[in-house]
Amino acid sequence: METKLWKFYDMTINGLPQRVRYNEHTVNTLFLPLLQKMTELQAQKQGILLVLLAAPPATGKSTLLQFLEQISRERQDIREIQALGMDGFHYHNTYLESHYLERAGQKITLKSIKGAPETFDVDGLRHKIVSALQGNTTWPIYDRKIHDVIEDAQQVTGNILLLEGNWLLLDEPKWRDLRELADYTLSIEVRPEFLRQRLIQRKIQGGLSEAEAVNFYEQSDRVNVKRLIDNTVPADEVWHMQEDGDFIRA
Repeated sequence: METKLWKFYDMTINGLPQRVRYNEHTVNTLFLPLLQKMTELQAQKQGILLVLLAAPPATGKSTLLQFLEQISRERQDIREIQALGMDGFHYHNTYLESHYLERAGQKITLKSIKGAPETFDVDGLRHKIVSALQGNTTWPIYDRKIHDVIEDAQQVTGNILLLEGNWLLLDEPKWRDLRELADYTLSIEVRPEFLRQRLIQRKIQGGLSEAEAVNFYEQSDRVNVKRLIDNTVPADEVWHMQEDGDFIRA
């Protein structure tokens, strides 16, 4: 069995200081080659490059992107990337609380399934991506302290844009159109049963009781994970997330 050499990194995630760990072998054989690939593609394109990273919730997408952004700033042989998130395109809570859909014969608020594709402004996301590819623009972020969107919170100025989100490669109307805007795509696979505890724990950390967190998982997160796994456009590159949080090429 491979002995993994974990290295710890101090980072700021969602405004909070955190210590994260990555396997040094994975950094050298997956992360750096991806950054080098993006550097080469951007040089060939001679324009703004867009890379999409799609993966289920609780796979550490935003942390991974910030880590890749940090690496790109430290190395001379790799062009700097700018990390962006899709979560800023959640509809605001006021909208989610006042709009409904029907599921299993029941009328439910969008707020009760927050995180599902219907709770995102996909038209607004596509418009912003097009603007970002044309030059300098702003980008919204999702603030996990207030659990809502802050508009125009980030300035987009990078020549290599790495955008992460659950639904970026969803094979459904409007969502599948995002794929045509990308120069390269990456997806992360993971076993659904492994995600269950991670998703429940994340909700508890966000302020829910254990019972509330389990209920939200059953009513929303579990449905979302299955929908994502069953309806994803194939990516140019696929990684698999292991139970220790490490990644291998699928």
